[in-house]
Amino acid sequence: MKFQPIHTIFMVIITTMVAGQSPSQGQLGIFDNHSDIGNVHHKGWASYSATDNTYTISGSGTNMWFNTDEFHFVWKKMSGNVSLSALIEMMDEGVDPHRKACLMIRQNLEPDAPYVDIALHGDGLTAMQFREAKGGMTHEIKSNHLAPIKIQLKKVGNYFTMYTGSTKKELEITGGSLRLELTAPFYVGLGVCSHNNEVLETIKFKNVVIKENLKAIDTVTKVESSLEILDIASLNRSEIYHTKSHIEAPNWTPDGKRLIYNSDGLLYKINIEGGTPQMIPTGFAKKINNDHGISPDGTQMVISDQTETGNSMIYSFPIEGGKPEKITPLAPSYWHGWSPDGKTLAYCAERNGNYDIYTIPFEGGKEIRLTSAEGLDDGPDYSPDGQYIYFNSTRTGTMQIWRMKTDGSNQEQITTDDYNDWFAHPSPDGKWIAYVSFNTDVPAGAHPPNKDVMLRLMNLKTKEVIILAKLFGGQGTINVPSWSPDSQKLAFVSYHPVK
Repeated sequence: MKFQPIHTIFMVIITTMVAGQSPSQGQLGIFDNHSDIGNVHHKGWASYSATDNTYTISGSGTNMWFNTDEFHFVWKKMSGNVSLSALIEMMDEGVDPHRKACLMIRQNLEPDAPYVDIALHGDGLTAMQFREAKGGMTHEIKSNHLAPIKIQLKKVGNYFTMYTGSTKKELEITGGSLRLELTAPFYVGLGVCSHNNEVLETIKFKNVVIKENLKAIDTVTKVESSLEILDIASLNRSEIYHTKSHIEAPNWTPDGKRLIYNSDGLLYKINIEGGTPQMIPTGFAKKINNDHGISPDGTQMVISDQTETGNSMIYSFPIEGGKPEKITPLAPSYWHGWSPDGKTLAYCAERNGNYDIYTIPFEGGKEIRLTSAEGLDDGPDYSPDGQYIYFNSTRTGTMQIWRMKTDGSNQEQITTDDYNDWFAHPSPDGKWIAYVSFNTDVPAGAHPPNKDVMLRLMNLKTKEVIILAKLFGGQGTINVPSWSPDSQKLAFVSYHPVK
């Protein structure tokens, strides 16, 4: 059977923050040269038509993934502020649906070099792919927009962000953002990988333009929010929802089907596949903060809300929504943990000028103080076996992760590094804790928004710590338990400064 050619066109814009002079037109237009990267089976080639400003590029290669790449690259070595834009035309169906047309910023021409790109696949999948270190593994952030017409990758300082659009919609952030440092000069260009080393794929890049001297956002006054899911095994990320509103603190429902987050004082739920969020009715409570959670059986919610007195108190209501019932008689109180048997809540509270960890029966009653060290104790969360409460404390100078028995005994320090570590959440299988780390420029007792942070993971058996993601976030990123029920994924919020 003979297939008729199918043409797919994407609009791609890559924007980076560096400084330099406008390049001159040459044999390859705005680019300096072209090269095969890696062990390709068929030699690639490239041509340029000044008449219609079109680059036609053929490339072989098994893949651009794992710890090495194979593709054909048309490039310009650059420093400075630069943007790269193009229309991309897939010439036909191709042999492999994962053939890739890429706009890339790459440290060098070695096959295992660090890089960031937007990879447009033949089947419409769009992802920001990246390798953080030479010889390291490749990871990706998948866009929630399949087969977009317009695409933009923006690098501001060390931050890369992907935008997509269509004929009816302007460019919007889709795919989260990442922080990765590339040293100038680096290589900016166009890449083609056939994803099958036995064949060449030919792709056209039209209306290719490089622009320079882009201006960074000096002061962050407004952000957009991306609700993301990270796979623990691969460290790959997927954005399921993006909004220009400020959202915070996703909880994962015990049935694994939905996430619940707060925004502008209210609660919303959304399917893990994405879609349109739905507001959860919360009665009089209209000032809900980012300290909320779900009961182990999935039937109840607790919130920390400031509507009644202006100070946060803890309330409960059915997970479908309803009238909040007060649990804590005193304020301020900020919920953080629910015992596995569903009977007890753990929270941070300020009493007589000191912030400590307290517990209280879910049905209400007398609160019990568990910590008494000077400074701030915050973020309590139960281990899944009900034996421990993890929390963070400034008692040693920096904010570190601690744990104690559920009666407050045997308090022991878990992390001992130079960062300020907050909000440790044990995985449901008890193997790990995930937490957010601030740099030392942030005071130990603060967890502000709009900062360079890391999501990190500790193996509780070996105490090995790995970085899950480097992002722009902080307050609101992972304040509350957000593990998937199977302990394989983690939900979080990243933020993006906008003009």
